Amino acid sequence: MKYSVTNSEYATARLNNNGRIVIPAEIRREMGLKPGDAVVMILEDGVLRIESHRARIRNIQDEFKKLARPGALASDELVDERREEAVQEMEEWLG
Repeated sequence: MKYSVTNSEYATARLNNNGRIVIPAEIRREMGLKPGDAVVMILEDGVLRIESHRARIRNIQDEFKKLARPGALASDELVDERREEAVQEMEEWLG
């Protein structure tokens, strides 16, 4: 399988008979990938995007950080909400 890195962002490669493709060493290094690492592949508008599993988790964590309130724990908020719901359920049950 041949490939050529045309710049730091783009590379070309060919699929082998089994449909496999090699991620060039330079790109693996830049992505921090090592043998056995998991990658996530996403097809967006006909473009295959590949990112490391670690990078995907970091991206998701960053998205959730935007929703967090400073100084508040989500777990405490969930417990408080559930307690309020339990009180309402009990009031409805008792009449």
